[in-house]
Amino acid sequence: MVFNAAPGELFVIRNVANLAPPYGPDDRPHGISAAIEFAVRGLRVREIVVLGHAMCGGIKALLQGAPAEVSDFVGTWVRLAEPARQRAILAPPDEQQDACEHESVRLSLANLLTFPWIKDAIEAGDLRLYGCFFDIRSGILERLGDDGTFRPIADEERP
Repeated sequence: MVFNAAPGELFVIRNVANLAPPYGPDDRPHGISAAIEFAVRGLRVREIVVLGHAMCGGIKALLQGAPAEVSDFVGTWVRLAEPARQRAILAPPDEQQDACEHESVRLSLANLLTFPWIKDAIEAGDLRLYGCFFDIRSGILERLGDDGTFRPIADEERP
């Protein structure tokens, strides 16, 4: 609904806090990295949008700790965004959640650039990365600009 897309137009990967991990192949399962690889190398998607959102429970777990009832995996997963948390805690306490949600989008974009075949595809002009943030309270969609600032975008500009 956010992108006004028809079924089949988007390859969507969702996870807690919508994090993209850094590249790190080994013999352990990597569901998110496998999905990214399939999209980029198999389907040859032309654009990747990392979409964060307001009032994110995963980011809340990063900032406040995962609740006991979801402690097997959530805490370890959201710690991927520890660098985002470290930057966000410099904000005033009432702005830290929002700041961390935005910082996690920036971090996920940086993590995507650690995948060699993503970097190669970008350099070849075959792939573009976008960072976006959806404020579910207001319905405003923002895009991360080249200057590192999120700004609202009009419907006709949506990636």
